[in-house]
Amino acid sequence: MGRFKHVIGNKLRARKFENQRTEAKLGVAALNKMTSLGRPTFEKVS
Repeated sequence: MGRFKHVIGNKLRARKFENQRTEAKLGVAALNKMTSLGRPTFEKVS
């Protein structure tokens, strides 16, 4: 939650609840994309 607030912002800007829900989903999708880009790929070495 802290990372979401740091990257996306402290509060939602939309007034209607359905728009807030969409805004939160977009924020989570963006955060997941940024996390996946920085995650290393592992290969088994043996």
